[in-house]
Amino acid sequence: MKNRVPGGRLWSGSQGLGLAALIMASSILLSRLMGLIRDKVISYLFGATVEADIYFASFVIPDFINYLLAGGYFSITLIPLLSSYFESDAEEGWSFFSAALLWITVVITGLTVLAFALAPQLAQLAAPGLPEDARARLAFFLRIILPAQICFLVGSCFSALLYLRKQFFVPALVPIVYNASIILGGVAWRTRGMEGFCWGVLAGAVLGNLLLPLLACRGGEGLHLRFRWRHPGLKRFIRLALPLMLGQSIVVLDEQLVRVFGSLAGVGAVSWLSYARRIMLVPVGVVAQAAGVASYPFLAELFARREWARFHETLGAALRSVMTLLIPLSIWMALVSEPTVRLIFEQGSFAGEDTRRTATLLMILLSTVVFWGGQQVLGRAFYARQDTLTPAVLGTAVTVVSIPLFHALSQMAGVYGVAAASAVAIASYSVLLGLSWRRRFGGDAFSGLARATLRVTGVSGVAALGAGWAPHVLKSWLSLPPLFAAFATLVLSGALFFLVFALVGKLVIPDLLDPFARKLGPAGKLMRR
Repeated sequence: MKNRVPGGRLWSGSQGLGLAALIMASSILLSRLMGLIRDKVISYLFGATVEADIYFASFVIPDFINYLLAGGYFSITLIPLLSSYFESDAEEGWSFFSAALLWITVVITGLTVLAFALAPQLAQLAAPGLPEDARARLAFFLRIILPAQICFLVGSCFSALLYLRKQFFVPALVPIVYNASIILGGVAWRTRGMEGFCWGVLAGAVLGNLLLPLLACRGGEGLHLRFRWRHPGLKRFIRLALPLMLGQSIVVLDEQLVRVFGSLAGVGAVSWLSYARRIMLVPVGVVAQAAGVASYPFLAELFARREWARFHETLGAALRSVMTLLIPLSIWMALVSEPTVRLIFEQGSFAGEDTRRTATLLMILLSTVVFWGGQQVLGRAFYARQDTLTPAVLGTAVTVVSIPLFHALSQMAGVYGVAAASAVAIASYSVLLGLSWRRRFGGDAFSGLARATLRVTGVSGVAALGAGWAPHVLKSWLSLPPLFAAFATLVLSGALFFLVFALVGKLVIPDLLDPFARKLGPAGKLMRR
């Protein structure tokens, strides 16, 4: 099956999905690595201090505004509508796109101006545990970062157009430019505390999130805007987007709840949680998010064609692939959580106690990686069916229940209770999403998934036993400085873990590993022998 979209190229179904996933995975991997570098610079200069806590807390309100307007889902809500309009009448497609773009720009600009004026009051809500002078600085940071939301949401419209054209390369560059700008801003103005990082956020949003996709859309077939306030498609767009606006999912609010309740757990808690969460999200982004983003246009196309068997087959394959990769990755990362944190962050103002606390938090958060992966793919399957209501209702329900859970566990166990509450909330949402899908659409997409999960977990457990003694061997054989020891531990344990995983997996789960082995070329042939 082939499809030509306005301004796009010919993409075959399976090959196009594989190439799109590869592009997005490479982009997200580089973006996550740059995010780690960014946080490394922050930890080196400011560690887990009040200044770092203020910076991380300054994203609570801007991110909430973004989520309130379903900013992270504009591509999801726009793509099916744009596709249907462009398929029938390109002129109507441009008219709808222009009307949606106009309204989005007006609404986000108005909310940003309002939040700018109320920054001191909003700072109190974002970080109630910070002292008064810290909240004043937080309000200042808020006013720098808030205008970036205009760039995020307006830029999302242009990115949706690029996804529709199946042009993944430029959207893949967006987070890279964004993170690079933050790093450059922070380093250039490091004498002014975290203020430089805030200006970097604004610069990255303008250059990466707005200008880059805008310029890309103007290439090829170009932009043919037809600005007007009314269009029949706006009502349908609002119906799709409204559940995402009103139904604040635990997936998008989890980070904000972690920061809000983390501020009540003492100085450094917000920073420790942010550093741990950054590492945890690397495998989620590289594996699950890339698979979800890349598969969504193909699932939406299969839904439009009513090819139900292929829809469930594609969804099931994506879920199995994500589980096959995320389970061993999360188990190995939990095994080496402390040397990982030490290698990445333990320098400058980030001390040994910060490493120990962050590593413990990382182990708690890693327990949810598989659940993050499941909801990234399954959530987009709902959206491909133009059902934004179910994920929104379930996400809102979990969020409402989670708020008292966050409060209770943070009072009982401090910063570790905040991490535990986050883990319970994400796992609950993912399970509810799966149960809802099975009840409504049947279990075809989940066929063999539970058995595959158990098999991969068993193989990963054997690999963990084989790699678990690596740190003890290094300590007894070699006397290395802490950073070198951490690096050697990661290399040795990683090599042992994945060697054992590949050898045992070749015997136990060859059907799950073969699809990946085929993509590795000559190296993959060794796994299939």
